[in-house]
Amino acid sequence: MSNTSSRYWKIWRINPATEKLGYEKISLAIAQGFIQNQLLNIEDKDNSYTQDFLLSYFHGQKNNLDAINRAYSGLCLRCYISEPILKACKKIDSLFSGEKQFTYRDLLPFVLNDDGKKLMILDRDGKTQLIVDDNGQTKVYTYRFFSITVLQTFNTDLQSRMSLENWTYLQTKQNPELKKFLSEFGFKNLSDWALLNRVGIKQVERLSIPEQHIIKAFHSVYRRDRQMQHHRGAKRCPDPTHEQLQEMLTYLQKSQIAIPSPGDLMKELKHITLQLRQYDIWNSRESLDIFDDETQTYQTRRDLPVDSIDEEDIEQREFLQFLHQNLYLILSEAIQQEVTANIKKLQQSQKYAPFADKYIPGLQLYYCQAMSLKEITPELGMTSWDQARRILNPGELLTKVRTKTIEKMLEVILNKAVETGLIKMPPEASYIKNLSEQIADYADREVFQAAAEEIRAGKNRKMDSVYAEKLRNYMQSHCISDIEVKA
Repeated sequence: MSNTSSRYWKIWRINPATEKLGYEKISLAIAQGFIQNQLLNIEDKDNSYTQDFLLSYFHGQKNNLDAINRAYSGLCLRCYISEPILKACKKIDSLFSGEKQFTYRDLLPFVLNDDGKKLMILDRDGKTQLIVDDNGQTKVYTYRFFSITVLQTFNTDLQSRMSLENWTYLQTKQNPELKKFLSEFGFKNLSDWALLNRVGIKQVERLSIPEQHIIKAFHSVYRRDRQMQHHRGAKRCPDPTHEQLQEMLTYLQKSQIAIPSPGDLMKELKHITLQLRQYDIWNSRESLDIFDDETQTYQTRRDLPVDSIDEEDIEQREFLQFLHQNLYLILSEAIQQEVTANIKKLQQSQKYAPFADKYIPGLQLYYCQAMSLKEITPELGMTSWDQARRILNPGELLTKVRTKTIEKMLEVILNKAVETGLIKMPPEASYIKNLSEQIADYADREVFQAAAEEIRAGKNRKMDSVYAEKLRNYMQSHCISDIEVKA
């Protein structure tokens, strides 16, 4: 067996006890035995053949292959890629030498988290990590090994693919947790606002179109005021004021960029600065261009965070942008539809018809004045808290609006996917299920989780969620419409 072959049964793993290194190399008898039994003539086969063989086994591309043999092949591959993972961490360490407060040992837990002790495979979905016991039985393993993720994302079908070693190196540098760790170190010691203030053209061009407009709005307001502060001797860039954020929102409205509130704009600005920090981390250490031996020319690097070639990252970013653009419009439509439906339902009820015209006034007391149902009861001439709950029922309204919003978002996104040729109708049930879960998760984070917490808060609640704001906007427009009709 060659030295290269031994990489398939020797794994690099963390060992804090080794004070100087923090890692160790261990031989795995199971992996060695599998290689020797399955590839008896391995010395006559090149490394590419070995990898293709193991990858086809790991992904279950061979007929009648049991889970244990799949896991054995995966274990060999996990050994092999542990070395480039370790090398990537050391490379990152060297790039920041002299101006940091960490070593490669601090990076290892993010990516070198596989000790080779467990047999693992991927589920049929190609994403879920499963642990395999001695009897070949599998179950979902909640702790995710980075090595398995690397194998999961490595595209074996592309003829022009990267080598597994280079792919591992790239994915290690792109690891989200590792990138977050580096970006939060603040190597350039700039505040978020100083970073936004001095952002360059190349960096801006790498952002999405809406994010570019946000940068322009920030510069038009904050940079203008910052120049005045310099004249007064101010040094540190302060947080944008509420007035500045409001002025930026007005600027963005002219560019057809709809952001609900100053708080949401602050979140967008923070997200942009995180991207800029990640760009700075790599751009300031390595050239944007590298020499390509095949073409004998310099090519733009493909391993910078902002230029990730990970198709899942790109699709996810575009998907979230599309969600963001449609969510608030669909939310407003859902509120109007469900409030109208509730009023109609009350009008058709023999028991509650007299209270139909008090439905919106009741919601106004609840969401505009933050009154409890107990406090609202005498205001609307109701007999009890229970009656007020049955008529107004803010929790039920929220649930209905959430369901309507997610259903409409799913419809819009499916139509978009068909238009762009990503899917054909009718889509598979599994696709719809996964997409619905993503939409629900996004909508809950952006809107409905905060709205539900407001309802549960009880006394001294603050109705400042996006949902409450949209509901108030609708009720205000409804009241204006009623006045115009009566006039």
